[in-house]
Amino acid sequence: MSFHASRIAMLCLAAAAMPAWAATSGVSSNGFLSTHRAELGATPAEVYAALGQVGRWWNGDHTYSGKAENLTMELRANGCFCENWDGNSIEHARVIYAARDKVLRLEGGLGPLQPMAVTGVMNYAITTAEGKTLLTFTYRVRGADAELDKLAATVDKVMAEQFTRLVAFVEKR
Repeated sequence: MSFHASRIAMLCLAAAAMPAWAATSGVSSNGFLSTHRAELGATPAEVYAALGQVGRWWNGDHTYSGKAENLTMELRANGCFCENWDGNSIEHARVIYAARDKVLRLEGGLGPLQPMAVTGVMNYAITTAEGKTLLTFTYRVRGADAELDKLAATVDKVMAEQFTRLVAFVEKR
């Protein structure tokens, strides 16, 4: 395969791995909204169940322990999206709404946002249209005097990666 052909193949694979729709909006020093959507061949029940298997699809590079398998997420109100390793632990977010096969909503500032005392609300909405399952992920972050406009693109990039990994995990099941 020529260099040009292999480069085109790599670009096609990268494009296929990206969410069907993504955007960052409302960017200001006090907040932003990251939105990602995909159409899936899986059932709403399969998508919802996959959310609870976060340790199988989250990138371990974006954990404190370096290992995604240390992540857990309880799909119930007050459930923890937590990481436990070597006697250490962190609550990344807390489930605030769980509607089986429809919605999972969490509150928490991930990674560098946590010590900033901001509010972050992650929402996974699962709907169906024309026999397809639609997954919409939003992460709304707000905080006074937080200079969030400087972090919005980076946070959105990390959220896009996790969303893409979730979609790939669901589709290969």
